[in-house]
Amino acid sequence: MKTVFGTLLLICLNIHAFAGDNPIGFRASTLPDKQYDRPLELVVWYPSATTATPQLIADTPVFFGALAVRDAPPAAGAHPLVVLSHGFRGNWGNQSWLASALVHQGYIVAAVNHPGTTTHDRNPKAAAQLWQRPVDLQRAIDAVMAQPEHFGLVANRQIAVVGHSLGGWTALEIAGARFDPDRFVQDCITHPQLASCSVYKQINPDSTPASKARLVADLSDKRVTTIVSLDLGLSRGLTNESLATLPVPTLVIAAGVPSEDLPARLESADLAKRLPPATNRYVEIKDASHFSFLSMCKPGAVALLEEDAPGDGIICRDGDGARPRALIQQQIASLITEFLAQSFRN
Repeated sequence: MKTVFGTLLLICLNIHAFAGDNPIGFRASTLPDKQYDRPLELVVWYPSATTATPQLIADTPVFFGALAVRDAPPAAGAHPLVVLSHGFRGNWGNQSWLASALVHQGYIVAAVNHPGTTTHDRNPKAAAQLWQRPVDLQRAIDAVMAQPEHFGLVANRQIAVVGHSLGGWTALEIAGARFDPDRFVQDCITHPQLASCSVYKQINPDSTPASKARLVADLSDKRVTTIVSLDLGLSRGLTNESLATLPVPTLVIAAGVPSEDLPARLESADLAKRLPPATNRYVEIKDASHFSFLSMCKPGAVALLEEDAPGDGIICRDGDGARPRALIQQQIASLITEFLAQSFRN
């Protein structure tokens, strides 16, 4: 019982730390797409002037959700836009805690479920179209900007992308980084233990010249003016040339807990070394694991995860002796909001 009350207290403290004067509105929709046969689930959190009672969004038996009012009217004025990209096997609910923190600071926050690589959609054909992930984010930006009556106005040249894991790779791609499949495959011969190598083989087992051409293409969106990478993977396939000239400020946050399959030194830290030093910031959080960037787990969540898939209980674990996840996420949210505010001012 003490553990439950302690967890709830930390949640309240975390919310209080980021709460502003902005109630949160929330809308969910599906964007049709006949061109690629790729319907896209889109959710948007946004500042609102509503006085209605909020309800929990993305609350599951495993994860705590975030409070918002469905279909509330948007607040007046223009707001910066942040688009979230989840990791492999993730979903838009994984970073609902971050969406809530950002909206309380005045941001509009959009997120999608990337077809083929999300929790409830593992369609191999969709997953193999890795180049579609940045396009998914472009479609989300289009949808939000086209509906100010639903979400509010997007501030001029204030659009950011924040991505976790494979979503971090997606953020780099939409910012202008270029991926070299051959470089990546060769690197995996040297570092076969990396999780990104096994993920790439799983979602792209039979690479063709056509798929390679799609992956090496320019997938950038010039409307994106800053990005944040959260413990990304697949970074070793990004070319030195494209990273050295990346035109937008980049915050790279790494999990510092030792990991054999996603070590910071080979992924996030290696990426940061190849980015322009004047516009890049690298932060390694020593007690954060790869899963510290997901929503906080409820009491009993580990048992539920292990029952469903043995080994998945790791999702709820941070580093040995780590601070509670709520405090780690408070630090992450502070780093992101400070970086975005500085980038948008510049």
